[in-house]
Amino acid sequence: MPTGAPAPVDPQIRAFLSKMAADAARYPRRDTVSIAEGRRIGEAVRAPWAQGGPEMAETTEQYVPTRHGPVRVRIYTPRERVMPGAFVYIHGGGFVLFSIDTHDRVMREYAARAGIVVIGIDYTRAPEAKFPQPLEECVDVVRWVHAEAATLGIDPKQLFVGGDSAGGNLSMGTCLTLRDEGEAGLLRGAVLNYGSYSNNLFRNSVVRYGAGDYGLSLHMMIWFRGLHIGKGQDFYDRRYNILGDSLENLPPLFMVITECDPLYDDNVELERRLRAIGADVESKIYPGTVHSFLEAVSIADVAGEAFDDTARWLQRKAG
Repeated sequence: MPTGAPAPVDPQIRAFLSKMAADAARYPRRDTVSIAEGRRIGEAVRAPWAQGGPEMAETTEQYVPTRHGPVRVRIYTPRERVMPGAFVYIHGGGFVLFSIDTHDRVMREYAARAGIVVIGIDYTRAPEAKFPQPLEECVDVVRWVHAEAATLGIDPKQLFVGGDSAGGNLSMGTCLTLRDEGEAGLLRGAVLNYGSYSNNLFRNSVVRYGAGDYGLSLHMMIWFRGLHIGKGQDFYDRRYNILGDSLENLPPLFMVITECDPLYDDNVELERRLRAIGADVESKIYPGTVHSFLEAVSIADVAGEAFDDTARWLQRKAG
C-alpha cells in the first residue's frame, strides 16, 4: 500500500509549475490531437524556458550517419573551455515530444558551467521510430563522436553521456549496450537526470505524484510508453527496462533525483542497487523539485544548484 504524504514543493519550482500549467491550458491536451500538433504545443509551452542563459563561443549543427540514417546533432562550444572532452546529451520528452530546441538552454548551461563541449542528439522520436531505434541512434552517435574526436577537437578519453527523463533511459541503455558489445571503456561517465528505468507503473511515487499536479502524470506515462514500445516483449528488454538488467561494469554515474516525481522510486531503486554492487555512483535528491525542474533554471535556485553539482562531478571524473 502506498504510504506517506506528498513532499512540499519548492516555492520557485511551484511558480515554474504554475506557469507551465497556465501556458499548457491554452491548448488541447497533447494526447487528444495529432502527434505533430502535440509536438507543436509542447515546443510552444517549453519555448520561454529555453531562452536566455549563457552565450556560446560557437554553436553548430551537422548530421551524423547511423544505422537508421542521418541524425542531426547540435554542438555547443563554451566561451571558456576547461575540459577537453565532450558531454553527449539526450533530451527528454517521453520518447515522443521535445527536441534539442526545448533543451537548448539546458545544454548551454552544462557547456558553460562545466566548460565542456556539449553535443545534443536530435534522435528520431516515437511513434515514427519505435524502440529500439532511438536508442540505436544514440549509441551510433556516441560511437561517432568517439571515432571523430580528432576532427571535433575533443579528447576521446573524456567522453560523457547523459540525459533527462526519457533521455536518462536512453543514456542508461547506451551504457548497457556499449558494455554488452565490448566497449565499456568508451565512456568516462554518465549523468542521469530523473530518468525512467523500469516498466513498473505501480510504484508508491507514481500514486503519490502521478495525478498531474507535479508536471508528469501517469496518464502521459502510459501514452508515451504505448507510442514508444512496438511489441509487448520490448517492455521487458533490458535496454529499456533498465532495472531488469545486470548493472555491473558501468561507467561512473551521477544521478539527479527529483523528490516530487512519479519516477522518484525508479531512481532511488537504481541508486540503491548500484551501491549494493559497489558501483561508482553519486546521487543527490533535490528537495521540493519536480520532473523537468532543470528547465526552471531562469527562476529556481535549486536548478542552478543541480547544474553546478553536475558540472563539478564532470570535472572531477575527467581528472
